[in-house]
Amino acid sequence: MAKKDGAGFHSAAGLIRYFDEEDEKSLKVSPYIVIGMCVGSTILVTFATWYWPV
Repeated sequence: MAKKDGAGFHSAAGLIRYFDEEDEKSLKVSPYIVIGMCVGSTILVTFATWYWPV
């Protein structure tokens, strides 16, 4: 009979410990800014392919 490996719990515990800590000095970006940058870059690329066709 095969032995069960308990490695899943140990690796998950490390991730929980890693993501539990928040860095106060880190850059905080609003989700709206990220969505706006994605929409803006999509518009820019679409315009560039329309303006300079290959």
